[in-house]
Amino acid sequence: MIILAAGEGKRLRPLTNEIPKCMVKYKGIPIIDYAIRSAKSCGITKIAVVGGFKKNVLEKHLEGENIIAFENKMYRHTNMVSTLFCAREFMDDDLIISYSDIVYSEEILKSLIDGTENISVVVDKKWRLLWDQRMSNPLDDAETLVIKDNKIIEIGKEPLNFDRIHGQYIGLIKIKKEVINDVINFYDEIDKDQKFDRYNFDNMYMTFFLQLIIDKLMDVNPIIVGGGWIEIDTNSDLKIKMI
Repeated sequence: MIILAAGEGKRLRPLTNEIPKCMVKYKGIPIIDYAIRSAKSCGITKIAVVGGFKKNVLEKHLEGENIIAFENKMYRHTNMVSTLFCAREFMDDDLIISYSDIVYSEEILKSLIDGTENISVVVDKKWRLLWDQRMSNPLDDAETLVIKDNKIIEIGKEPLNFDRIHGQYIGLIKIKKEVINDVINFYDEIDKDQKFDRYNFDNMYMTFFLQLIIDKLMDVNPIIVGGGWIEIDTNSDLKIKMI
């Protein structure tokens, strides 16, 4: 498992003035600890964390956890995909990729581990239960995710309505060992001078990268869940109960 934990968490200030976003406490426990506990409960023993903002604070927090540390030194100027590939040398087996600002049940992680497709992402069909708690208009934050024949054919675009939102990607991905090198090579061969939505290569969003994979490389399949997780982006999110 690789946990992407380079972010500053500006919307969580002042809580993130001295600690990285992933160490903010949800229900009294640092967010990243939930991911690590779930991973170990599911039998995952090889875990890497890619830090950035307040990396030394994070590494001190993780002492004794037998976790491999990587660093995105350009965290202020890059996004999730760049952070992921800072740990490319770790990518030599079936790989779970987890955002570090999400809390999820062991059952969700187990479902992803058990997935048999080459690339799978967790999709919450009951996402509205969470979004309705977090904001007055869910369309302001939600992204499109269209599923056809048990394959994701569209992900990460700005929705005009709810018709093209069949669920929400929660920030958990599995890539099977057999296609890891295909994904790495595909990333390396992307034309870095083009625009990725409104962003440059270093700031490409993970959903945009997944869409490129869907369009040009291979199928991406959903692992369907119904709640059992929460995303922490703002101080108000810390007060929400996971459904």
